[in-house]
Amino acid sequence: MVQALQFARGRLSRAAQRLRGKPDTTLSLSAALAAFMPPPTELSPTAPAAPAFHAETGNRPASATEPPTHRYRAIWLSDIHLGTPGCQATYLLDFLKHNESDVLYLVGDIIDGWQLRRGWYWPQSHNDVVQKLLRKARKGTEVIYVPGNHDEVARQFDGMAFGDVTVREDAIHVTATGRRLWVVHGDLFDGVVQHARWLAYLGDSLYTMILALNRHFNRIRTRLGFEYWSISQFLKHQVKNAVSYINSFEHAMVDEARRRGCDGVVCGHIHKAEIREVDGQLYCNDGDWVESLSALVETMEGELKIVYWTTLLDPPEPVGRRRRRATEMAL
Repeated sequence: MVQALQFARGRLSRAAQRLRGKPDTTLSLSAALAAFMPPPTELSPTAPAAPAFHAETGNRPASATEPPTHRYRAIWLSDIHLGTPGCQATYLLDFLKHNESDVLYLVGDIIDGWQLRRGWYWPQSHNDVVQKLLRKARKGTEVIYVPGNHDEVARQFDGMAFGDVTVREDAIHVTATGRRLWVVHGDLFDGVVQHARWLAYLGDSLYTMILALNRHFNRIRTRLGFEYWSISQFLKHQVKNAVSYINSFEHAMVDEARRRGCDGVVCGHIHKAEIREVDGQLYCNDGDWVESLSALVETMEGELKIVYWTTLLDPPEPVGRRRRRATEMAL
């Protein structure tokens, strides 16, 4: 270091002598910068070279490459249930970070008003989800919010726009291949919700208990290195009455879509992601973000498919490490 300073001082002295001897001559920029460069012997031969970044292509070295961001014509999300411990906000934030679309449909039960009435639960991650959705709307994504039964209070604002988010009781989406899809949450075709509200509340309480068990179970699976797996989804598929209910729901939805002159329906509500033909109509359910962690997407070519997001591409920093880093920065 001392040698480098001596070298720099010598170069500056020589430059000053040149200026005093020849007033009409200016010191070149390269010469001035060279005065602050260490001699060749000071450069470490073992120092790793900085990774190259190409401005035109945006290519970064493999070590700095982030997971790719997918672009779709449309994305459908439903049954997020913000305001409940069962909401998998971390997975949803990771999905929103790595997936963009021209249109984003929020197909009901985004915020769980039923649970929030019983007790307030709103961690920072849930706030982050709301901010992420609003940010997408501000940056040009068309965001259409179709309320469900857990956030039914928003239905009174049908046709209104809040900032860049439009509220609709239902919507019609036309795919790139010309298919007309009716977009609705689906609770209006649930007999329990419509005619036995007390039973729906009871079922919701029991369902919340199962989700709590599911949450602790998956915390252990994550520590052991396994992917997310839903106990409630498994139980739902094993119970004959649940399977029968789902089939009846699907038929009711496609019948109404046909009556409205559509080629199919996109809905949520029953927390079971699916794409299939039912009675000659296309039935699509985008799933949920408390059990299946799924979304429905339409590619730029018009293909519809279910995307499951059970693995985090950008895992959050552990709380303990984050606290230690915050403490170190404060010192």
